[in-house]
Amino acid sequence: MRATNNDAEMEMEMIFKKPTIVLFDMDGTTVRHVNPVFLSILESIDNIIYRTANLIRRRKEIIDLSEDPAAPRGLLVHRALHKIRRKPVEQIVQPCPGIYLLLNLLKRNNIPMGVVSNSLGKGYGHDILKTFHLNGYYDAQIFREDIQRSKPHPDPILRALRAIKEEPSADDVVWYIGDRHKDVAATVEANKLMPCDIIPFAYGLDAAVAIMKYNIGNDHIIMNYADFFSQVKPLIESDDV
Repeated sequence: MRATNNDAEMEMEMIFKKPTIVLFDMDGTTVRHVNPVFLSILESIDNIIYRTANLIRRRKEIIDLSEDPAAPRGLLVHRALHKIRRKPVEQIVQPCPGIYLLLNLLKRNNIPMGVVSNSLGKGYGHDILKTFHLNGYYDAQIFREDIQRSKPHPDPILRALRAIKEEPSADDVVWYIGDRHKDVAATVEANKLMPCDIIPFAYGLDAAVAIMKYNIGNDHIIMNYADFFSQVKPLIESDDV
């Protein structure tokens, strides 16, 4: 017997809760790099910056390194990296296939969205949003210069949520879609600090490994946006909040 729309909607509700807010990572999730090897290099550098910054932060509890010019500066490193990339953003990245299907579905149903990225906004992230007409989708835009600590710390997610809704409540359900392990880890930590449910989804192998590590369930792994759109459309378009 063929399932009805109501059957599909009930089945989806058993797996997911309908979101009141949806957040997206940018690199590898909203857009993908034309040269994925370059993206991998950037991600590796970002991970090194994060670990080094944590080490310096712990050392500063004993020794004040704030005046040390040799101390790592994650933001400066990212600015240097983006200066190397002189090409227009459309030659560097392209929207992930099917992303507009999901974005338009959410927008039509008045579900606010945000983008949360460890990348710089100036000279990169904001250019991407403008070039690919993504500004109209994201009510919150959080980039490297907007945060104190980058993912996997939950700070970027918390800032995005508060930019969309000053006080998220227990009635809110947040979906966060990212492609890296640190995206899932940041979501897990943010979930401990907020009254609302913050539910991670993996778009990419690295994040999928984290989904399994945290025992979240393989139904939270997005193989492609077209399939995910078809899967969640009945839930998103339902009258239930």
